[in-house]
Amino acid sequence: MTEHGGEPAAERVERRRYLSVRGGEWAFAVVGLPFALLGGGYALAVLYAGALLSLTVVGLPFVVAALLGARRLGALHRWLAGRLLGEYVEAPAGLRRPAGVFARGRVVLTDPVAWRALLYLVLRLPLGVLGFTVAVALPLGCGWLVAFPLWVRAWDGARPAGWLDAASVVIGLVVLSAVPGAVRALSGVNRRLARLLLGPARTQQRVRELETARATLLADNTDQLRRLERDLHDGTQARLVALAITLTLAEDALVPPAGPDLGRLRTLMSRARGQTDDAITELRRLTRGIHPVALDGGLGEALPGLTATSPVPVTIRLDLGERPHPVVERVVYFCAAELLTNIAKHSGARSAELTVSTADGRVRLRVSDDGRGGAALGAGTGLTGLAERLAAVDGVLRVDSPPGGPTVIVAELPTRLR
Repeated sequence: MTEHGGEPAAERVERRRYLSVRGGEWAFAVVGLPFALLGGGYALAVLYAGALLSLTVVGLPFVVAALLGARRLGALHRWLAGRLLGEYVEAPAGLRRPAGVFARGRVVLTDPVAWRALLYLVLRLPLGVLGFTVAVALPLGCGWLVAFPLWVRAWDGARPAGWLDAASVVIGLVVLSAVPGAVRALSGVNRRLARLLLGPARTQQRVRELETARATLLADNTDQLRRLERDLHDGTQARLVALAITLTLAEDALVPPAGPDLGRLRTLMSRARGQTDDAITELRRLTRGIHPVALDGGLGEALPGLTATSPVPVTIRLDLGERPHPVVERVVYFCAAELLTNIAKHSGARSAELTVSTADGRVRLRVSDDGRGGAALGAGTGLTGLAERLAAVDGVLRVDSPPGGPTVIVAELPTRLR
């Protein structure tokens, strides 16, 4: 994300990673070899033996046991990638355990995680050998080339210096300088391979996302209902009770023994009118929190009114080619409101900018400010809640807020719900 003209944090991390090889990457290239040999040998043996036994009675039980073993080896490699490469892959869900041996065997045979782990073990075998060669054998070979003139003189002290001596030193140094880049490249391949094959299957990941989104929505709706109940009880109900008491007093003022007390009646009716106005205002405020009336005209009408109430001056830019789904509009509106509130409370900014656009079936909300920066997911500014609310409608939240600012937060979500 480069909207504010500075270098994004992700690119800075990649550049640092390019300029230096981490110790974990060297360790993975060295320590990973026995793991790669073990896993690759296991996978090849399983595939070979499974093909031979596929037509026998023990074929399917053997494959079931082999896939369970592949799952465990995949977990071991996932742990290794996390500890040494810093690639923490989410663990897949455990296998279902239906009743019956045949049902359980069918679950294992159709488990995409186990088959992908088996494929990972096969691919890790050549990568492990190549990584060890690059990290260990190649530097040793380069050292031998650089020291070649010394070895030759130690063997034959009378041998004159020649072009071969100079060439061996140059070749050794050139190849040695390429070793860190090769280690980095192989580490990148291993990271991508672990992400691709050792994590949850796409269907499992989607189920987890939907379960998390459902839990978030339920918790959010429960909190809103409790807040609405509290506001109705403490605010609107109290106003209506006061109004009822005022009207009762007015009724008493109409039928006293000496006749109606018009002055007192006028005072009570004026008070009742004010209490009615307060109750109506309170109800409007509550309904606006449930569904902002301004959204009836779409984001194009709602957002300018929202930015106009911000204590920090906000420049707004709208490019709404199509109107999103009402639920999506509501999420965008409340995200914009929360982000503008964060700017006013936490950023110390003097100005902000809000941009909303729709293109290719996506809504893009971008909010930036010139404040002190330092915002991050989970840092107590409500961004985690926003990310969860966006995830409930297949949206994502990206935060770029280096210390000292500026801060750029982008929310993207589909215009239509699936």
